[in-house]
Amino acid sequence: MVSLPTARATVDVTIPRRVGISRSGISVHRSTFLERAELAEVHGIPCTSVARTLLDLASVVPQPALERACEQAEVMRMLDWAAMEELLSRAQGRRGVHSLRAVLASSGAEGFPRSELERRFLALCRKAALPSPAVNQWLMIAGEEMQVDFVWWDSRVVVEADGYRTHRTRWAFTRDRRRDRLLTLAGWRVARFTWDDLASDAKHVTTVLRSLVTNPSTRPRRHRWPHCVRRFDATRPSRGGGGRGGDPWRYK
Repeated sequence: MVSLPTARATVDVTIPRRVGISRSGISVHRSTFLERAELAEVHGIPCTSVARTLLDLASVVPQPALERACEQAEVMRMLDWAAMEELLSRAQGRRGVHSLRAVLASSGAEGFPRSELERRFLALCRKAALPSPAVNQWLMIAGEEMQVDFVWWDSRVVVEADGYRTHRTRWAFTRDRRRDRLLTLAGWRVARFTWDDLASDAKHVTTVLRSLVTNPSTRPRRHRWPHCVRRFDATRPSRGGGGRGGDPWRYK
């Protein structure tokens, strides 16, 4: 029910039990591994979620076809990265997991968690039923490009997952605080969490996130700093000639 391109000529149907069903033009897949979170309904027809569909494809199609399907899902803005990471963690050892992780990691695109700390953060968001953040997104703040770990665009919230190995140096200490100041001046709210925060005080992390993301009364007015925040949109390649019409940096 979702237009994800593959080279398969048959319709794939997944059923949660072992039943002898056979139909011409239909490939029946029997699975005892089918959670409620992996189900969706499209036009009244029960379907697997986009994340589960990609995992199922990973076990039956070659890598180029899987790459095209992942790309199409991202273009259509149908990828829930928190749901994807939770599914891949739950499905460890099953067919397709390694192939799908490899395709997502090799894409180098925005949206894929790059560390175990980022994956744990996404799992926490999912467990707490928080809105899914965009992952590893590029912002341009006051003429400077910067990539942030997690962003909620509507709430104008940025979260950084600070691993000790990459954030313990003197340069990182100075750079992180400068980035925080620039983001704050541009009207963003920034929160930083460490591995210990997620492992030892997940309840506090959830409380802070829920307050920032879902409580309208805490959202600050946007700082009037013209043309300082732009979001890169890879689907809008520059057509030349200048101006906003062909600029892949989309103003926020």
